[in-house]
Formats: sequence, C-alpha cells, structure tokens
Amino acid sequence: MTTPKENFIKILQDSLAADTFIKVNLANYHGTASNLKKLLIKKVIIKKKVNLSIVYRYLTNDITKNFQLDEGVKTIASYIDKTDFRHANLFTINKDYQLQCSKKGSWKIFENKASSNELPTTSHDKNKKRNIVADGKQYLYDLKITDAQGKVRPHGQDKYKQINHYIEILSKLLKELPKEETVQIVDMGSGKGYLTFALYDYLLTVLKQPAIITGIEYRKDLVELCNSIAAQSNFDKLSFTQGSIENYQADKNLDMLIALHACDTATDDAIYKGIEAQAELIVVAPCCHKQIRKEMKKGTASQAVQHVTKHGIFMERQAEIITDTLRGLYLEQAGYSTKLFDFIATEHTPKNIIIIAQKRKEAQTNKEEIATKIEAIKKSFGIEKHYLEELLN
Repeated sequence: MTTPKENFIKILQDSLAADTFIKVNLANYHGTASNLKKLLIKKVIIKKKVNLSIVYRYLTNDITKNFQLDEGVKTIASYIDKTDFRHANLFTINKDYQLQCSKKGSWKIFENKASSNELPTTSHDKNKKRNIVADGKQYLYDLKITDAQGKVRPHGQDKYKQINHYIEILSKLLKELPKEETVQIVDMGSGKGYLTFALYDYLLTVLKQPAIITGIEYRKDLVELCNSIAAQSNFDKLSFTQGSIENYQADKNLDMLIALHACDTATDDAIYKGIEAQAELIVVAPCCHKQIRKEMKKGTASQAVQHVTKHGIFMERQAEIITDTLRGLYLEQAGYSTKLFDFIATEHTPKNIIIIAQKRKEAQTNKEEIATKIEAIKKSFGIEKHYLEELLN
C-alpha cells in the first residue's frame, strides 16, 4: 500500500504526463537552510523542452532554478520525503490536492474542487512590447548594446530595459507635442547618448514627429563619438555640442529640456535653463544632493529633525527628499505642474527619481502659498538657501 507522500508524488507525475498540471507549492519548512520559507513550482518551456521552474523563496530574496521534469519531481519528492516541508499543495485543472503532516508526524492527503480549470502559460521568456526595437538599429550596435545580428548583448540588457522604460514614461507626453511643427529638444549632460539616441529614434520612426535634438556634453571624446554615431545612423537632426549646462544658452522656442543624472547642482542649472527658456516640458533625474546636505549640517533644524538625521545614512536620504521636494515646489512656483516618481527599478540604477514638469496653460495664482511652504520646509530643516532658488532670484 502506498503512503500519502508516495500517492501525492504519483498524482503529481500523472498530472504532468496528462498535461493537467498547474502548479505545486511547498510550505511549512522545517529543514536546515537558513531563512528558506517555501518553494513555488511551475512548468516552463525552455529551448522547446518542458522543465519545472522552482522558486526558492527566502525571507529576503528569491532564487529560481530550472530542472528537467524527472529531476524536478525527484527534487520535490526528496523535500517531502525528508519532511523538510510539511505542507504541499498541488493544483491541477481537475482537482486540488493537499498533503499535510500533523504535529505527531502522520501524513494525510486531501482532495478539493479545482481552483482553476485553465492551464497557465509555459513561456519562459515573456514577449514584451518594446518602444525601441533592438533589431537593425545602428546606434544600439555602435553603443555595444546589441551584437551584429541585432540581438541584445548580455551586458547590455539593463541599459536596453532602461532605454525602453524611459521612452515608456515619456511616450504620453511626447504624443502631445504639436505634430505639425518640428519640436526642439535639448538633452543636458547627454553623456554617451543612450537615451538621447533612443528619444530621437522614437520620435522619428514611431511617432513620425519632426524633431531637432541637441545633446550638451562637457567631455569632448563623448561629443565626437556621439556625432559620429548620429551620422552613421542617418539621424540628420540629432547633434552633440561640447559645453557645460551652466553656460549653455537655451532657445526661447524650446519644447523640451532633459537632464538625466546631472550631478548635484547641475540638475538645478538644467531646471533653471528650462524655466528660463519657458520649455513646455522639463524632465530631470537628479543625481547627488550634496548642497542641501551641507546646508542641513551647518544649519539649525527642528529638534525632531535632528533626532531623525543624527545618523549619516538618514541625513543623506533626508537631504535627497528635501532637495527634490523643493525643486518640485520651485517648478510649481514658476508655472509648471510636477510629478516625481521612480525612474526605473533599483537593481538597474540607484539614481532612481525622475521629475517631470509640464508648463501650465493657465497663469500660476498661488505663488505666495507655495513660497510659504518653501520657507516652512527650509526653517524646519535648517536650510538657509537652495541653489535653484538663488538662480531663480
């Protein structure tokens, strides 16, 4: 006579063979692995072969391992046989099965009505719609994101995701730009031009929007590299100019100003240039917040704030929050509506906040109210001055 544990594994094998299997979960862990909580098992297709994907869920992270079917079933059976996991749930399109171990060590198996009658997708690689398609893009190859066949290189995956997420964030705003006109865009501190090229590509090939984009970069070698890549890609209205953000004079007809990861007060210089040029859109992803951190250290903050910021790491985080909060308020005071949110997941970049400011069509009427908020924040945190405020004054 088979035991409940053996019976459970037999039902699992039969469901896989009959293609009625949905998933298996193992829980109530009593093994020796530190912080392991449960196993989550599903079927996936990898290189046209059926595999079992097992997610090892720990207290602070997940680890995924893929096994051929027989090996995966043996792994599950081993955990159950050693009583490492004392609770197992098997879901099929016909029935659900529960395997449980009592406190006294006896096993029982229970049958229940199927939770779902639909088989899940077994695709291992999700087909995501990308705004920037990798295949056939000269600039992606020149920037070493793709290989000669147009396939994204392993080391280029994060940058490729970042490019597409950036375009996804901006896509709705870009569609609102005047179609009948050539839009003027400046990218302050364009660096190697990853996002500058992607933006021009999206406007040109997807939105069919005439655009002139200028990248401003201080490093001469990067300016020469980007101009060379733009020429090879036949991006006639995309160019790069050597210079600093502080000294650049933006055109009054500017539609959009971008500054991604401009360090410390260079972000404020970029915001100021955008406001000065009355740009319709200002998009910045701040990097470093040293100026306000120094102000907070030398100033006299409220007692509650002093308790919060006595540890260096909390001082740093608080300075970042206050710096960008004030930037948002200064932009509102200048007649912009603002949004602050995550740029991209932190595993791709630690510089993770993006500020999007859109010029209001109506006049700003609550400037005094905003000024009161700004002064209250500065007083609470012992801040005498914000660099952007000095520029605007």
